[in-house]
Amino acid sequence: MTSLTLAPWSEQGLDLLHRQNTTELTEHIGGPETAEQVRRRHEKYLGLDEGRMFLAVLDGRVVGSVGYWPREWGGQRVYETGYGILPEHQGRGLAVEAVRLCAAEAGRDGASPWLHAFPSVHHDASNAVCRKAGFELAGECEFEYPPGHLMRSNDWRLALTGPDTARGRAVPRG
Repeated sequence: MTSLTLAPWSEQGLDLLHRQNTTELTEHIGGPETAEQVRRRHEKYLGLDEGRMFLAVLDGRVVGSVGYWPREWGGQRVYETGYGILPEHQGRGLAVEAVRLCAAEAGRDGASPWLHAFPSVHHDASNAVCRKAGFELAGECEFEYPPGHLMRSNDWRLALTGPDTARGRAVPRG
């Protein structure tokens, strides 16, 4: 049996970001970045003061990324999450598992009661990840990503408090 784990962001992340920087994987978030933008993103992840980025690791191989970071949303401080699994590893539930593990980490951090995800309304697979990971759909919204570009997104949210959070499984509030 294989088991997905999260590892702290490291120098391995730069190679992963380059591998994720394809038209296919960035189609819903503004398209591929320049090599310099990828390098800056990697350095940002290495130096996060709040929140964390992780490498998703399966059988010793990096297969994707997931993380959380603070933002203001709806007049309150929440965490936002983002995730990506390399195409050759998609369709096996790895993104869902990575998001669940990340939510457990964010819940243990304890600085925010909510974890939000903002996939494009047109990105069916990413919206399915949120639904399968236990997020509740709060509605559609205008979301700025990349900076300077508004897109129509779904606002998915997951409560980071509750009886199962301490056991590593965050559950939404009803």
